[in-house]
Amino acid sequence: MDTSTSWAQDVITCDLCDKAAKQFCNSCQVNLCDCCIKKHRDELKSLVHEIVPERKIQLEFPEYREHSSQRREVSCKKCNIPVCVKCIVSGPHKGHDEEELENETHENKIQKIKFDTEELKSKIIPKYQIEDHKIGNTISKTKSNIEDLGKESQQLRKLWHQEVDNIFDKIDSLGQSLGEDNLNALQRYHNKIRNLISEMNETVKLNEKLLNSKISSEINKYQSKLNKYQNFPENVNLKFPLLESNVDKGKEVSLEIGGFRATLKQMSQPSLSTDVSRLRTGIGELMYKVRVIATIPTTYNPLLGVACVGEAEAWIYGENEAITRIDIHGAVKDTVTAKCQQWQGGISVTKGRELIYSDVNSRTVSIVRDGKSKTLITTPRGWRPGTLCCTRSGDILVQVYTESGLQIKHKIIRYQGKNIKQEISKEGQGNPIFKDGDYLLFMSENNNGDVCVSDLNADTVVVVDKTGRVRFRYDGTPARREKSFGPRGIVTDALSQIIVTDVNNDCLHILDQNGQFLRCVDDCRLENPYGLSVDSEGRLWVGSIGKIKIIG
Repeated sequence: MDTSTSWAQDVITCDLCDKAAKQFCNSCQVNLCDCCIKKHRDELKSLVHEIVPERKIQLEFPEYREHSSQRREVSCKKCNIPVCVKCIVSGPHKGHDEEELENETHENKIQKIKFDTEELKSKIIPKYQIEDHKIGNTISKTKSNIEDLGKESQQLRKLWHQEVDNIFDKIDSLGQSLGEDNLNALQRYHNKIRNLISEMNETVKLNEKLLNSKISSEINKYQSKLNKYQNFPENVNLKFPLLESNVDKGKEVSLEIGGFRATLKQMSQPSLSTDVSRLRTGIGELMYKVRVIATIPTTYNPLLGVACVGEAEAWIYGENEAITRIDIHGAVKDTVTAKCQQWQGGISVTKGRELIYSDVNSRTVSIVRDGKSKTLITTPRGWRPGTLCCTRSGDILVQVYTESGLQIKHKIIRYQGKNIKQEISKEGQGNPIFKDGDYLLFMSENNNGDVCVSDLNADTVVVVDKTGRVRFRYDGTPARREKSFGPRGIVTDALSQIIVTDVNNDCLHILDQNGQFLRCVDDCRLENPYGLSVDSEGRLWVGSIGKIKIIG
């Protein structure tokens, strides 16, 4: 081997001439011989030169435009970028805290990146992977529960007469809906976990890339994400319904699921399949034979609204400031005086059985607690509150209206506490969902989250889904009544059926949750039925002129 050739290849030459370099300018990163040191300093007199015998690794910085003649020696803590001393003293970073831009600072960032990366790889990501496995098992078990529920329903179906197939259809629909809600919630949680795992793996890749980088500005910009990933997102609270049944062969068959209960009783024949004497399903009984349980006289004429409290009481109101709570025998239990002297609003009852009412003059919705009214909601300026509906989730639906020229416009606002959660007013093409007019809207939320609205100005029932998209409209045509459809009060029942009063034809219309007409209730001698509510026993309270009829 030629040693002279190897030695020649190891010689470092001066960047200004061809002589051997013995010094190095660490500031400018150039090699210099003894003769060229002075020449180098004279050519760049404005810069400070650090001449050293051995080359030091210097951090690389991008082009510096603020003071091109200055060297960046410090890092601005507020802006997280390297700057020169002139920027700190009198420039754009004046008054900001700074630290020396040394290898120690750089090394601290390197150590932090190493620590974060190791935490993600060795501790946090494994925890998420375990949770990913658990949630996968939970989803499998939930699917199995849904399948078992369907099988059990089919076995019980054999014990019932063909006449009650409709009940099982409702049960399957309810079980599937609740099961799908659980699965959807679990799937959303599962996707969130997997997305976070993906994010963390991407963070690890970026951190590992930073560890190999020499660009100080990129490293100094590093922001730790450990706090974001330390705790799991809130897990899913599953509420899977149980299907309970009781079979007394030859006498009674009953079952219950998700708040819906049905009982089939045998009265005279020994065979369950030969005679169905009584079928009780709450309001579902309206699909068969109904009867008036009680008629309660009132002093309200007209009686505009009814809101049931439990099983045997209801709040009622009319065109004055008094709201009265009566029991099933007509006894007055309580009276609340509203501020609005001519009542044109609405009432409802919360999940906690507290009365809420709207006041059109003050644009407020108040709640009655311990006999005192307290403002709960103030509607947006220019919009007055009308009818109300308390949902199962605790939200409050408020129908509001405003005068626009010669027209009165309507929309529905969903409140979560005092905050507006949703507004229902226009379709996807921008057309209004509800017709302009003088009359208020009546509302009820169905079990699947649909908002069912009685639009008096259009003589139509409008049903929108959770997102506010119109699912269908019902104009009363399938009922083939003598007079035009005049919808007023509206409720939904345990079977997700929609019941609406028809003031023009003195009857009730019953639809399924998809808008299919089922039947009319016209054999209870209703007179101008207006307000409508349902108690905890599944009985309808129908308000009309000066009285309430309870149908069960």
